[in-house]
Amino acid sequence: MTETQTVPTSAIDPDVTSGVAQFLGLVVIDLTALAVDGKQAHWHVRGANFQAVHELLDSVVDHAHDYADTAAERVVALGLPLDVRVQTVAAKATTPQLTPGFQPSDIVIAEIIAHIDAALATVRTAVEELAALDPVSQDVAIEIARGLEKDRWFLFAHISEK
Repeated sequence: MTETQTVPTSAIDPDVTSGVAQFLGLVVIDLTALAVDGKQAHWHVRGANFQAVHELLDSVVDHAHDYADTAAERVVALGLPLDVRVQTVAAKATTPQLTPGFQPSDIVIAEIIAHIDAALATVRTAVEELAALDPVSQDVAIEIARGLEKDRWFLFAHISEK
């Protein structure tokens, strides 16, 4: 018969892990909303620069999925679950609503930038709050912020006058 050993899920204080889950959980929710709405925008963008924006939105969606996965895996690695079901995302996301239907590329870009800005606000809160709680989790949030800021820059370049 094989002997089973129990291994603690995390060596980090339970209060720290619940704080990490609180802040990174909200990041995962906003990034999931960004991914879903980014795909909606991807399907409905119109205009002279359709192909470039259409493909860029796919990158934004892929990045949002990757960032959400990284944040979620950090929480789960610390031994706590997340609730990122569709109903939860719809109820808790801080991202604005996307205009339904076909839209010109400048409108789509502005709306996705607003989504990124909302997600960045949540990420920046996580960066600030996690500094004292858990530097490793803070590093996850910092990397996500860096990536979102780059995606924002790429989108903004399409509508910038200068």
